[in-house]
Order: sequence, then structure tokens, then C-alpha cells
Amino acid sequence: MISRRKFIQASAVTSLLTAIQAKANVLSLNTKKTVQPIVISTWDFGAAANAEAFKILSAGGRALDAVEAGVKITEADPNVESVGYGGNPDRDGHVTLDASIMDEFSNIGSVACLENIMHPISVARLVMEKTPHVFLAGEGALKFALDNGFEKTNMLSPKAEANWKKWLEETKYMPKVDYNSHDTIGMLALDVHGNISGACTTSGRAYKMHGRIGDSPIIGAGLFVDNEIGGATSTGMGEEVIRICGSYLVVELMRQGYSPMQACKAAVERMVKKSPSKKEDVSAGFIALNKKGEYGSFSVYKGYQIAVHSTKEQGIVKDIQYLK
Repeated sequence: MISRRKFIQASAVTSLLTAIQAKANVLSLNTKKTVQPIVISTWDFGAAANAEAFKILSAGGRALDAVEAGVKITEADPNVESVGYGGNPDRDGHVTLDASIMDEFSNIGSVACLENIMHPISVARLVMEKTPHVFLAGEGALKFALDNGFEKTNMLSPKAEANWKKWLEETKYMPKVDYNSHDTIGMLALDVHGNISGACTTSGRAYKMHGRIGDSPIIGAGLFVDNEIGGATSTGMGEEVIRICGSYLVVELMRQGYSPMQACKAAVERMVKKSPSKKEDVSAGFIALNKKGEYGSFSVYKGYQIAVHSTKEQGIVKDIQYLK
């Protein structure tokens, strides 16, 4: 027969175990709680890319898959003159492509000066996932792509070829200095699991010197993600973004407590201050997304646009704050 003392002890143990289990159940529910997905990208042509990315996010998919699928839409669009097929060539008539991708685990992959491949972003992802390296360029990047099943494609669209021939007639074979000539698509996504990934892809500055590489494939310049804080990407004059490690700077400022917009603004101000060239030639902007799903942007000049897609808003944001 059980004594009263033993009965009380057993009851106390049972109560303690019940309380522990209840707390574990609450922690489990909190762990499984999802967040509202969002994807943002540079420029108005990012809207179509965002819509494709959000299909993956809304189905519970990974942010990395979303950003890759999203920017592929822009890479294949012949009407976008600064990215992929449709991108204006360098001054020798070569369409050379740069791209980078970064996931929530800080895995990275990049390609630069890649020719004749429709989707450099997918090659960059394969560099990340299938090689011990993080960056392949030129002929080596092309060989890697072909070895992994990609097919050669003539990336000089009829429209871009006509633009190039007209440029040859009107200029002195110098790279074009025009802030409309270097629009990149950079994309950042937050998935339902609370993870952030980013992608950046471009054909670079129109009529650049052959072999020129901008900020887009350089992790920390054109793109940076820290899954503890958020991510940032850039568009515009890559030389100036590289000079300040722009996207890394934006993320680090967010780590210090800046909002996404405040961080982008501070990076733009530093970029203009540090540039040894004439200020009117420095044209770039940043977008940023933090772990709360808050986004922001800032640019040097008026006219930059970003695209946003979430359950609450879809479309183009035109009233981007700017420095001058």
C-alpha cells in the first residue's frame, strides 16, 4: 500500500513532467511558426521576376530557389537592355554576363565575363553547389557551364546589335558614361522559414571595355546576405559600389540598428563622398531587406525604382528617396 508521503512525491513529479511537456509543446509551436514571405528587386522589370519568385515563396519554398527562378525571367527578356539576352554588348560586340547568388548559410557562387549562356545565375549556383570554388570567369566559366549541360546561345539580340552598331557610328570607341546604361537586377527574398537569399545578374555597363567586371558578381559589393540580419544588393555604376563594398556595408549598418532605408542612404552618401570622379558621374542605388520583412532603398539620383511582392503589396515603388 502506497504511503501518503510517497503519493505526494509521485504527484509532484507528475506535475513537473506535465509542466515540462507543456512548455516543450509551446516551444515546438513557436519553432514551427511561419513568417510572411516577401521578395524585392531593382527596377520596374523586377515586377515580372518577383511574380515568378513569389510562386515558390507562397508554396513554402526556399528563398534560394525563389531568387534564382525570379531573375531568370529577366535574364531571358529581350526587352531588358542591361541583363542577359537583350543586354547591350561591350564595345567589341560581346555580350559578357556577370552573376552572383548567396543563400542563408553564407554559401556563395559567382560567374563573370561569361558569354553565350542564357542563365548565368544558374551557372553561379552550380559553382556554389558543385565546386570547391566561389568564382569562375571567362572561358573557364563557359567550359564549366557546358560540362554541366548548359547549351551555347547567341546572346546578342537583334535590338542590342542594332544599338551597338549605332553607338559605333556616334562615338569614339569609348565606354558610355550614362546612368541608364548599367541597370542590374538584384533580388532579395525572405521565405516562410525566415531565411533570406539573394541573387544579382547583369550584362554590365553598355559598351564597356572587353573584360570589364562590375560589382554584380562580387560578393560584398553587388550582393550580400547575412541570415542573422538581412540582405542588400545594388544597381548602377559598379566601380563605385565596389569601392565601398556597398552591399556588405548596408548589411553591417543594419546590424548596428539602422533601418533598411537608413542603411541604404548611409551607403549612398559614403559612395558619393569617397568617389574621386565627378559627382555627377556617380550613379547607383541600394535595396535592403531585413529579417523582419522590412525593406528599404535609396539612390544617388531621382528616377530609380524597385519592385515588391508580398501578400500585402505587389507592384512598383517609384518614390524612392534620393540624394540629389
